[in-house]
Amino acid sequence: MTTDIVTWAKAIIAGDRRALARAITLVESGRSDHRAEAEALLDAVSDPKRQALRIGLSGTPGVGKSTFIETFGGLLTGESLRVAVLAVDPSSARSGGSILGDKTRMERLARDPSAFIRPSPSQTHLGGVARRSRDAVALCEAAGFDVVLIETVGVGQSETIVAEMSDLFVLLIAPGGGDELQGVKRGIMEIADLILVNKADGDLKATATRTVADYAGALRLLRKRDGDPEGFPKALPVSALEENGISEAWGEMNALADHRKACGFWAARRADQARHWFEDEVRHGLLRLLEHDAEAEAAMAHLRGDVVKGRRTPGSAARIALARLKKGG
Repeated sequence: MTTDIVTWAKAIIAGDRRALARAITLVESGRSDHRAEAEALLDAVSDPKRQALRIGLSGTPGVGKSTFIETFGGLLTGESLRVAVLAVDPSSARSGGSILGDKTRMERLARDPSAFIRPSPSQTHLGGVARRSRDAVALCEAAGFDVVLIETVGVGQSETIVAEMSDLFVLLIAPGGGDELQGVKRGIMEIADLILVNKADGDLKATATRTVADYAGALRLLRKRDGDPEGFPKALPVSALEENGISEAWGEMNALADHRKACGFWAARRADQARHWFEDEVRHGLLRLLEHDAEAEAAMAHLRGDVVKGRRTPGSAARIALARLKKGG
């Protein structure tokens, strides 16, 4: 390990925000030399004793995620907690950069010295979740943040990925639910720990109350999950604009986290997640080996052509490719 990595790691552990920002930029890089440096840095800052509460947050665009995060983040920093927000923005198809810019949408929280906001372009990854978001979470934990919020674009495909890097998963919905959620509602509800009906204020307050009741009824029909106390998952009304219901939601999150820690589910879940991401790294590593070996790439191109022309099924072609890799080409 180089002295630079050691110094960098010490700065992150000491809570240096600039060092943390540089480190997240490094882990998001796709360059192979940067990846090696990132892995060395992640190893250097790793400390199982430094654990933040990881909260995944999803919801369709326009539901008020940014307003909720700003209000919720302000509540947490008001309780002397340090909060990191990893907001995965939609990417521009032309430049690959973030379109929405969460720092612009969370001006008050962005100025809070106890908060750290990092918008990251989704770069067309599944459901808008960058593959390296989990590394960014680990860096924020190493930097001493108490709560890490992982916000996704909320297009209906990213929730299971977020769940694999979170301790709690929160779904934010608008009053009435909306037709746009019908196709993904069941899948989301099966992994959501807390459903928060936002915009429960003004003319929408009565509609929000009915929506909470509808979701509460639907949640009772789901099979009870491991690690859940009685009454979870549950639905609650909140108003990020009027700051109503936010502290109650935070209390429910704490109650669920405390229960999971006490019954051993928390540690078991973290272990399962680590195993999942290890296997994910191995799978992607195998693909990189194939892509960077000229002979293997030529064989892959030939097999790919066979699949496209219908001469082989994808399964049989994959078996041949893996057999050649096992034999060393």
